Amino acid sequence: MDAAAAASIPLWLRKLPPETFTRPITPLPDDDLFRRQIANHLPPSSRLAPIWLRSVATVAEVAHGPAAIWMARELVRAPPRVDPARLRLVGLWVWFSTQPATLGHALIDRRWTPGMQFSSALAATDAWRTMIALHVSLGSQPIADMWLQPGRVDGYDFIPLNSTADIAEEAEAMQNCLRTYGHNLAHDRSRLWSVRQSGRRVATLRVAARFEGPLPGIAELAGIRNTEMPREVWWAARQWLHTHDLLRMEIRHRGWGTAPLDRPTWRAIWRPYWLARRQIPEWLPLAPSHKALNAL
Repeated sequence: MDAAAAASIPLWLRKLPPETFTRPITPLPDDDLFRRQIANHLPPSSRLAPIWLRSVATVAEVAHGPAAIWMARELVRAPPRVDPARLRLVGLWVWFSTQPATLGHALIDRRWTPGMQFSSALAATDAWRTMIALHVSLGSQPIADMWLQPGRVDGYDFIPLNSTADIAEEAEAMQNCLRTYGHNLAHDRSRLWSVRQSGRRVATLRVAARFEGPLPGIAELAGIRNTEMPREVWWAARQWLHTHDLLRMEIRHRGWGTAPLDRPTWRAIWRPYWLARRQIPEWLPLAPSHKALNAL
C-alpha cells in the first residue's frame, strides 16, 4: 500500500491481471467513491483488460471520474470496437455536456447521461463533431457569395442557406445531412438553398458546378428525409436557376484542404476546456488545423 502511494499508483489496480499493463500507467482517479464503483466493473478477462484500462484512463483524463466509471461499465457490458484514441472526443463531449454556458455545449444535440449506452454516446459524439466541423469550417459570418440570387418561381421561394444557423435549422427540419457540408462549402464546391411554398419548407437544393460541365447546376433536390420531388418542383428549380446569367458566372473551387478553419470559432469552442484543465493539450492545439480536426 505504501509503495503504491509513493508511486502514485491507485491501489485498486492490484485487482487487474498482469496482462493489463502493456504500457506505462497514466494518472487515474483514486478517491473512495471511485474505488467502490470501479470494483463493480472490472474486466472479466485478461484479453479485454489492456484496452479496458486504456479506455478508462483516457476518459478519466479528458473528462472526469464519473465518466470513467461509465466507460468501465460499458466496456464490460458490451465491449465496443473502438480505438481508445477516439475516446478523447467522447471525453470532450461528456465534459461539455455538463458545461451549459459554453459554445461546445450549445452545439450538442444529445447530451451525456451516466445511464446511456456507449453506442448511443458514440452516435451523439459523431453528431457533435459534425456540428463542430460545420462551425469551424464556415465561421460566424454568412457565406458572402451564394453564386445565385433569391427568387420566386411558380409560387416556390428559393432561400439561401448561408450561415451555420440556417444550415443546422434546415437539416433538423428536413431531417437530412446538411450539417456535413461545412468542408464542401468552405472549399466552394457547392451552395445550399431552401425551397419553400407559402413559408413551408418543401425541399433542399444543392447547387454545384462541374457535374455536367463548368456551369452551375442542380446537384441535389430532395424533400424531407431525402424523398423524391415531383416534376413541378424540379421545373421551378430549373427555371429559377436559368433566371441567372450562368454563362458569365465563373466559380473558382478551392483546392481540397486549402480553406483555413475559422480561428475565433475554434478558440471559442475549446477555450473553456483549456482554462478548466489549465493547459492546451497537444492533440487539441491553440491554432486550428484540418489535421487536428480530423484526428478527433
